[in-house]
Amino acid sequence: MLLITIAILSLLAGILICLGCDAFLTLAWLLLLPVSFLGSFIGLLALCFGVLMIMCKLVDQDVPQAEDNRFYRLVANIIVESALPVLQIHVKKTGMEKVPTQGRFLLVCNHCNNSDPIILLNCFRKSQLAFISKRENSTMFVIGPMMHKIQCQLINRENDREAQKTILKCIQILKEDKASVAVFPEGGILSEDGKLHHFRPGVFKIAQKANVPVVVCTMKNTKDVIHNMARLKPSYVEMDVLEVIPAEELKGVTTVDIAHRCYDLMAANLGPDLIAED
Repeated sequence: MLLITIAILSLLAGILICLGCDAFLTLAWLLLLPVSFLGSFIGLLALCFGVLMIMCKLVDQDVPQAEDNRFYRLVANIIVESALPVLQIHVKKTGMEKVPTQGRFLLVCNHCNNSDPIILLNCFRKSQLAFISKRENSTMFVIGPMMHKIQCQLINRENDREAQKTILKCIQILKEDKASVAVFPEGGILSEDGKLHHFRPGVFKIAQKANVPVVVCTMKNTKDVIHNMARLKPSYVEMDVLEVIPAEELKGVTTVDIAHRCYDLMAANLGPDLIAED
């Protein structure tokens, strides 16, 4: 929507420039209109980028984010929506009717590409996803500050005590109805072979303690998104919501049992060719 809006404004600016120069009275508009359009498009993009830079500079990631910031969430949604056509990602969604429309949930999905969170944020815009992410992402240009403002939580998997603090914070976010939490249960590490690896069961404690359902989904064909973009090829991604495990069914079972259940659902959907032997 942002790119379309910029394109429309750029076209209007080009037309106004041509009218102001009486270019339509001659064939001069054939050159002036596209040049004016391109100049206006680049200028408006630069303006939007400058505003985004200022917004990110104003974010102090050392100050805990108590609430999901509505303005930054809106900006994040606009960025995500604009990123998909730039990355040439076409998403086919199935099972979205299963997603709870009331209350929060824990979303679990496989992870093969850095574009995966972008796709999930776009598919679950109404759910206000807050991702559990590795610490290194906090230093990423634009992404770090935006993640902070929409309540994404950083996890230190090398320090059990710090990781536990992140788990407790996610439980709090769900209980206080601030956002739904999304996690890649393989450990947040990209699957370089594009296959499903076994899960870290500890993350499912979040759903148990917060008394929320687990939404299980898979994504296919995201592994080569960046490679395809570089070759000007589109990527056709399938995002399938497989099952929503009610909170009641999470009681009285171990997190290992929940992890196995979610893993089996994903494995059946992905097929044997996308299951790692580990």
